[in-house]
Amino acid sequence: MSVNVLDKPSIKLELFEKLESEVRSYCRSFPTVFSKAKNAKMWDLDGKEYIDFFAGAGSLNYGHNNERIKQKLVNYIMEDGITHSLDMATEAKGHLLNTFHEVILKPRKMDYKVMFPGPTGTNSVESALKLARKVTGRETVLSFTNAFHGMTLGSLAVTGNKFKRQGAGVPLHHTVSMPFCRYHGDEADTIAYIEKYLEDSGSGLSLPAAMILETVQGEGGVNVASFSWMKKLSELCKKYGILLIVDDVQVGCGRTGPFFSFEEAGIEPDIICLSKSIGGYGLPLALTLLKPELDIWEPGEHNGTFRGNNLGFIAAAEALSYWEEASFQKEIEKRGSLIEETMNGIQQKYPNVAMEVRGKGMMMGIAFEEGDLAGEICKACFDRGLIMETAGTDSEVAKVMPALTIEIDVLKEGLARLADAADQVLGNQS
Repeated sequence: MSVNVLDKPSIKLELFEKLESEVRSYCRSFPTVFSKAKNAKMWDLDGKEYIDFFAGAGSLNYGHNNERIKQKLVNYIMEDGITHSLDMATEAKGHLLNTFHEVILKPRKMDYKVMFPGPTGTNSVESALKLARKVTGRETVLSFTNAFHGMTLGSLAVTGNKFKRQGAGVPLHHTVSMPFCRYHGDEADTIAYIEKYLEDSGSGLSLPAAMILETVQGEGGVNVASFSWMKKLSELCKKYGILLIVDDVQVGCGRTGPFFSFEEAGIEPDIICLSKSIGGYGLPLALTLLKPELDIWEPGEHNGTFRGNNLGFIAAAEALSYWEEASFQKEIEKRGSLIEETMNGIQQKYPNVAMEVRGKGMMMGIAFEEGDLAGEICKACFDRGLIMETAGTDSEVAKVMPALTIEIDVLKEGLARLADAADQVLGNQS
């Protein structure tokens, strides 16, 4: 007897426990079965409403089921538009390339070629690492403490998280981890530390092909690199002929305010990795932006079956239309200020609890020095109908990352639930 999926048989959590791998993780933090979502809200099968402060780990900057993007997708499907095309030329891809150039690159006077490396962020990172090594003829890549760049072997090799690295099952070679901004405290000059390794012939460090950087380390604990630090790092790369790769997979596409997270620092990376919200609708899509002089690929030298996700092209092009107006960034900054105000209020209310407010724009977090306070707060939030997740290598940060399009009243309600959850958990600590 065949099963009609449209009949929607009753789905229980026990089904996933029985049939799905133990590797699943987020469903353990949010133990319910979701069935519907709209912008910054989700509903489970019981009809309970949740405010989403997670946004698909940064993949849903424009919200769930964005009406503008959805209509473009529906029309494209109904007109029998190409869905899968490898790297063949299609109208949808051409439209995205032109839109990205006109709306994003040209106004910022940025000159990059666009590569479609595959559907996910780690595909973008892998292509960036491979290209940097090909261009320079060198093997070593410098990464940073607490970095997270993906789960495939190349990306994992430049990731700092010990637990994630252990999952590789093989040695992760040809990378060296250096201290991120403020890793040794506010007074330590980590750029001088890195340069000492580069200039000292006895340091044991070969001249690297590239440095790969997240300007805000999302998964690593919402650690923010200062503009001055980024500028010094960029200058260091130029001085030694090292390519600078910026991984903007999670903190790009407006998450920190501007479209690119590094814009305000005034730096110009050699290679930029984009994914997650570049797909506009939560659809798999990744771009690798590279300076034209670095484009020395041979045809087919780096390829993949799902580089031509035309539904992603359609969604991405429509999402970029938000950036045609300067008001969109101002709205992000307005919402970011509300989030920061709530975070600071929690810290000020409990001065005896060791915590630090971190972040930029609409990625903010509260880092706790002791215990599982971040996890307890996120659990209390879930009980109140608010979806939040922890960050940091020890899950020590409670992270707020809603859709950029979240309605102001929904944002305020979510922040009120967060403050109430914090009162429940931190009230016992003072």
